Amino acid sequence: MGKIKSLFFIVVSMLLVSAWIPVSNGSKKVVASARKEDIPYIKCQVCEKLAAQLYHQVQKKQAEIDPKKISEYQIIEITENVCNLKKAEADWILLIDIVEQGNKLKLVEQESEGQCNSECKTIERACQEVMGYSDTDVAEYLYTSKPQIDSLVNFLCKDLTKACSTKPPPVPKDRTPGEPFVPKSSKEAEMEKIMKSMEGMPGAPGMKMYSRDDLMNMNNFGGDDEEEEDDDEEAHFPSNLGKVLRQKESTKGDWKQKITTGITHARDSLKKHAYKVSNRVRQWWKGKKTAGSKNLKNSKSDL
Repeated sequence: MGKIKSLFFIVVSMLLVSAWIPVSNGSKKVVASARKEDIPYIKCQVCEKLAAQLYHQVQKKQAEIDPKKISEYQIIEITENVCNLKKAEADWILLIDIVEQGNKLKLVEQESEGQCNSECKTIERACQEVMGYSDTDVAEYLYTSKPQIDSLVNFLCKDLTKACSTKPPPVPKDRTPGEPFVPKSSKEAEMEKIMKSMEGMPGAPGMKMYSRDDLMNMNNFGGDDEEEEDDDEEAHFPSNLGKVLRQKESTKGDWKQKITTGITHARDSLKKHAYKVSNRVRQWWKGKKTAGSKNLKNSKSDL
């Protein structure tokens, strides 16, 4: 029963996506990679924008849950995802173009999201290098100190990471210019947001896009040779799916909203559970270390 519902959920999700994106004919898209050699020229700027994003995203989350107070777990979730392009918290990277200005590189914000090529990957990599393993430290600072942007920039970019402690070197004259900024279509940007919300859900990673005809021609999806099912709902699953397919065009907006909401709730529940477990482990470890320190001090005093 549960498996059938999950399968039904994933199929409908794929159908929605296939309404926007055509099925590939075997052509493989070239995956861009970060230009690591450019990171020293933009690292400080990336850190400053990262700090601003952390501040604004925490403020936005607080406004969404008001009058409740934002939890440390919710802030940690932001700091963990803000440099990962697979997560919605890193969408700010898609708005930035790296522009050559003399012997410098400048990060320029655009009005709409762009295609993620090497420049996008370079900014992501620089962001990850800045954040490193400091995400929990930054989250703790945001949670306890509630800093303004200037204080957060100083903490993250000068005290914690040193990303802005030195002046960036001049860009070599023979550097190959980056690719031009190419804006995405609104439908493409919307589809990517849905796919990101499904990241980490069972059956979602690496999910292939199929057209409606492809799905209907598959085994167990409305064919004549279905196997007998024990559960009555399972037996009616193909006809139910066909009904959904017939109604898909008129109810696309409603389905998209229901799917996105369901995915978000399930994802948040899983993450909260994982956070509770990890938090208990951390508390246990802190207690163990504290007890060890006390025992060490007592033994020294005895000596």
